[in-house]
Amino acid sequence: MNSQSAKLAELRKANENSVARKRLTYLFDDGVFTEIGSLTREKDDISGVVTAYGFVEGNPVYAFSQDKDIKGGAVGTVHSAKIAKVYKLAAKTGAPVVGIHDSNGAFIDGGVEALTAYGEMLKWTSNISGVVPQISVIAGTCAGSAAMVACSADFVVMSKDAELFVTPPFDKEAGTAESAAKSGTASLVCDDDKSAVEEARKLVSLLPANNLSAVPMFEFDEPTSAYSKEAEKAVASIADAGSIIELSKDFGTASYTALGSVQGATVGFVATNKTDARLTADDCSKLARFVRTCDAYSIPVVTLIDSEGFECTSAAEIAGSVRNMAMLSSAYAEATTVKVSVITGKAYGPVFVALSGRSSNSDMILALPDAVITPMAPETAVEFLSHDKLKGAADVNAKRKELADEYAENEASAIIAAEKNAIDEVIEAAELRTTIVSALDVLSGKRVTRLSKKHSNMPL
Repeated sequence: MNSQSAKLAELRKANENSVARKRLTYLFDDGVFTEIGSLTREKDDISGVVTAYGFVEGNPVYAFSQDKDIKGGAVGTVHSAKIAKVYKLAAKTGAPVVGIHDSNGAFIDGGVEALTAYGEMLKWTSNISGVVPQISVIAGTCAGSAAMVACSADFVVMSKDAELFVTPPFDKEAGTAESAAKSGTASLVCDDDKSAVEEARKLVSLLPANNLSAVPMFEFDEPTSAYSKEAEKAVASIADAGSIIELSKDFGTASYTALGSVQGATVGFVATNKTDARLTADDCSKLARFVRTCDAYSIPVVTLIDSEGFECTSAAEIAGSVRNMAMLSSAYAEATTVKVSVITGKAYGPVFVALSGRSSNSDMILALPDAVITPMAPETAVEFLSHDKLKGAADVNAKRKELADEYAENEASAIIAAEKNAIDEVIEAAELRTTIVSALDVLSGKRVTRLSKKHSNMPL
């Protein structure tokens, strides 16, 4: 071995046991990856980020892992150039990117160069958004402009002790993983950095390689759960056993979103009845974001609808709710991926229109026999349509309920909706998975041409 080869071997050995490299072993098959730019230096030391490529379930993936052991993982022009290189390669080859963030920020003496460095990373994460999947793992500290880079990914996974903030938080709860989960910033929170990277690996395996690739296919087991109205159980009765990953569970808590598979193919699941509460602004944001993510990569969306409507109790909420409802409706209407809607319970007014009506461009609208589909709550309909029948009743509340039940049975049933072509078919709960499998299969060749435009201008 000549002197240069010996020096190279020495340099590689000195750096091979870093935490940043260890985290990459959690991501790639058999812990094997190929590093890019391993010898780059910044500020008289090796750069504080490891960039690499490897395979996840046999498919190519690019990644970077910041190394906090080297000057706190400080970001400079070389650091940012290495990360930008990963994004550029991903754009050229159509492979996902996983970013593992753990840095105290830019070099203190970096000056305006630090701003340029972060700007370069933000430019490239934006350039490939919707082209290849991006997953951010917050394994330690992610501060300042880096937080914007991390949150530009499709999904953010945090370890429970990690920190995510733009400016140093003065509230001890701010910047925590718990806070990020409640605000909808973090899709998943895990016990430690290892489990966080492993969850990112699972997500990568469920996602297509890029926006032109088909969804992945897996070996699968039939679901073992029987149908139940509860959101998690309803989805579990449709999805392949053990395939479900719930996302953003602490944000928009009236609704449920998850990735899973149906007969081995990736599917996005939405349910509106995780609780009995009406859908809030957070729920609208959560569902719109999820549907748009699925649509970007042509992942079919199955929506289970059981909701009385949207929450709005004050003047401010009423105004804000209209905007949030419009945002959610726009996300569904604009999505060209396969969309199957199932009304499992209540679908009142705007909820039906936004999530399953003809305006949402659902490809297949199904309903269970006990579904109630109506422009307004049956109790409200009674007040408008049958108020005279309440006069003189010995028990007004009991009479109102009786009339509301009659209205739901005779005017708002699933069969009535099918007769009026508001839905496509009424099915039994026991037929739910079989029918959805069939619908997804027949719709797999869906092709849609949209009006030419730069992009829509939904009310974000």
